[in-house]
Order: sequence, then structure tokens, then C-alpha cells
Amino acid sequence: IIALAAALAIGLAAFSGTASQSRAISSGLEAIGRNPAASGKVFTPMIVGLVLIESLVILSFVIAINLAGVVTGG
Repeated sequence: IIALAAALAIGLAAFSGTASQSRAISSGLEAIGRNPAASGKVFTPMIVGLVLIESLVILSFVIAINLAGVVTGG
């Protein structure tokens, strides 16, 4: 059951991270397209948001590796 939990954790994290990153990029590009003068104000918060999303995906990967270590006895 722990191995299944590890697999589900990384699978769901990768899926939700990808979905939220694509939505963030889409919204940022749409905002820049509507107002190109505000690209500097939109770009930096968008990158910070993408970094935070990716850090959550990496954290779930670390948790899944730890769970897999419990299964193998490592």
C-alpha cells in the first residue's frame, strides 16, 4: 500500500503541477498580449509563481522517494 501511495503522490503532483504551470503561463502571456507595456510587471511574478509550483512538485517527489525507501527497507 505504501508503494501505491508513493506512485500516486508523484503522479498526482506531476499532473497538477503541469496543469497549474500551463494555466499560469497562459494567463501571463494573455496579460502581456493585452498590455505589452506591463510585461515587466507580469513576467517576474509569473516566474516566481512557476518556481513555487515546481518546488511543490519536487517536494512531492522527495516524499515519494522516502515512501519508496520505507517499502524497500532503505
